[in-house]
Amino acid sequence: MLKTSDITPQHYRDAMARFAGAVHVVTTDGPAGRRGVTAIAACSVSDNPPTVLVCLNRENPNNDLFLKNGVFALNTLSADHRELADAFAGFTGLPPQQRFALAGWEVLSSGAPVLADALAVFDCRVIDTKDLATHRVYFGRVTGLRVGDNLSPLIYHQRGYRVL
Repeated sequence: MLKTSDITPQHYRDAMARFAGAVHVVTTDGPAGRRGVTAIAACSVSDNPPTVLVCLNRENPNNDLFLKNGVFALNTLSADHRELADAFAGFTGLPPQQRFALAGWEVLSSGAPVLADALAVFDCRVIDTKDLATHRVYFGRVTGLRVGDNLSPLIYHQRGYRVL
């Protein structure tokens, strides 16, 4: 058992690796430019009004596009989207526009790209943000919603993809 004072960043990451989470690609587009990133740190905040949150690393200056555009789409991935998750996580070395070329994208209400065959899409306007440590939490009011086919979700657990 670790004492509170013994919690290192590595210990924390090791513990969080045991936290299973759905895999998403978070996208934005607008005057600041187009961007997409793979994220696990996302969840529902409220159903009335419909609100979600996503946490993005603010140490990457490219993630400022989400704040500057003021919109994002949370695209929940199925087991068939593993290659897409890897690409948007930066594991493949593909430049951003080639990452988008790997899938079919549409636009709902916000203007952010939404994955045509996502399990679910939450199209959002940013209503608040909170900077905390290395990340920025984006709170998004859901302005568009689409529920896709009921396929097996892509899950991240123990530093690898899993399928339910």
